[in-house]
Amino acid sequence: MDKVYKIIDVVGCSPSSFQDAVQNAVAEAGRSLKGLAWFEVKEHRGGLKDGKISEYQAVVRIGFRIID
Repeated sequence: MDKVYKIIDVVGCSPSSFQDAVQNAVAEAGRSLKGLAWFEVKEHRGGLKDGKISEYQAVVRIGFRIID
């Protein structure tokens, strides 16, 4: 059987690290989507407050298999 995937972009956030932001994005997507197959980090960015990093953000592209 051929495989077909759909791709979505999600933004994960964390107060502590980019790694946690990526993990949060994948975990949250996995709560509502089935067949997650791969991810790709597209962007890293963050929020600032009073000149300090207040939030890490990661734009994550997630591919999931379309299942009949």
